[in-house]
Amino acid sequence: MAVSTERKLFLGARLKRMRRDLGVTQTRMAEDLGVSPSYLNLLERNQRPVTAQVLLRLAEAYDFDLKTLSQDPESSSANGLGEVFSDQMFRDLGIARHELTEVADSAPAVSEAIMRLYRAYLDQRSMTDLGAIGRPEEGGLVQSVTTPSDWVRDFIQAQKNYFAELEAVAETLTSELGCEPQDFAVAARERLSSRHGIQVRVVPVEVLPESVRRFDHHRRRLFLSEVLTGAGRSFALAYQLSMIEHGALLDAIIERAGPPDRPTSNLLKVSLGNYLAAAMLMPYAAFHEAAELTGYDIELMRARFGVSFEQACHRLTTLARPAMRGVPFFMLRVDSAGNISKRFAGATFPFSRFGGTCPRWNIHSSFRTPGRIVTQVVETPDGQRYFTLSRTVSRIATPYAGEDSELAVGMGCELKYAERLVYSRAINLREPVVTGIGPACRICERPACPQRAAEPINRTLMVDDFTKSISPYPFAPS
Repeated sequence: MAVSTERKLFLGARLKRMRRDLGVTQTRMAEDLGVSPSYLNLLERNQRPVTAQVLLRLAEAYDFDLKTLSQDPESSSANGLGEVFSDQMFRDLGIARHELTEVADSAPAVSEAIMRLYRAYLDQRSMTDLGAIGRPEEGGLVQSVTTPSDWVRDFIQAQKNYFAELEAVAETLTSELGCEPQDFAVAARERLSSRHGIQVRVVPVEVLPESVRRFDHHRRRLFLSEVLTGAGRSFALAYQLSMIEHGALLDAIIERAGPPDRPTSNLLKVSLGNYLAAAMLMPYAAFHEAAELTGYDIELMRARFGVSFEQACHRLTTLARPAMRGVPFFMLRVDSAGNISKRFAGATFPFSRFGGTCPRWNIHSSFRTPGRIVTQVVETPDGQRYFTLSRTVSRIATPYAGEDSELAVGMGCELKYAERLVYSRAINLREPVVTGIGPACRICERPACPQRAAEPINRTLMVDDFTKSISPYPFAPS
């Protein structure tokens, strides 16, 4: 019986990206899959469908979850391109969404290059507006490189926010410590002292007025500020162990990653050190088991492992071990002005590449209920639904006269996973109350949005003096 054409899988761009992420040639992958290089080339060019046998060989040869191929890894690239081409300078081109999707699917590296150029353009424009550099016609220099934070974030996301090498050494170290999670700080202090001759001191805020941790290489002393919470001090100790005992491994990963300059390399090392520290405090197997047993109750999990709410949330986005996967979460951290300072995902979510989050997502309203978890079911313009939860966090103890350090953390997963979460038990997941959210206003086409900040770039603004609409920028339907 003939197989329906609709069932054929054309995954060329995803296969090509997977091969490049693995760092293998077409010839090598063809050998691993038991096919000819010419046949693999046809698969990557979407001139042949991917068969079930090839999928099974992929999973066996490279130890990955087949579900990842059913997701659309280029959707974020298409969304990013959508933001780029929503700029006023492209208004007359009328580029359709399906064209952007085709480019993102067939040429992901080109899509990324376009987004990097646009980001450099925005940086240039911002610096010019602030007077930091002159205008190009006045001899100002064009900033044409990706910022270190952008590069590091993109690199970590390309690894799906999971590093098997770091997980392995973290589990070995915590096994050697042989302590309960709540006793990690005591065991880590002892190891730093006995094995490395490093003494740990908690000092008054006046001693470290502009930092919370400082390592004195010469005197072998680690100074921690008194404003750090207990979870913060434990994390600082784990970070120091990461650098002292596994600095060579971190350097090897960085060398393979090939960051473009020294500042980016330094930031990547700190980020990888933070990942390893979290893996020490929350060993993968034990943390995954606790997550499943508690229904992903973050408060219970953070108490069990002696970590902060934010640390537990961040760790949940890394549960991507092929044989022991957790719920694929995404996570954002924002300040009260909406600036994003942390963004990680173990799953797809249409993050804005060049702007903030949609104001209809209640991560912003969580500032009105500090310390309380608020939930919400949101729907993106493509019909995808996500279960989200948000809560404010404070990373350090803030003196009465000090500046407010409160931030908000937003977590979420696809709605199909929500039944595994303790937070969804009082919600009718079959017929939930859903809030429509969108990407940047310039490319969001949701009508009658009272929080819209600009009209969509590809729609005509419809304002007259006879009617006042609910949206400040009403626009004509397509």
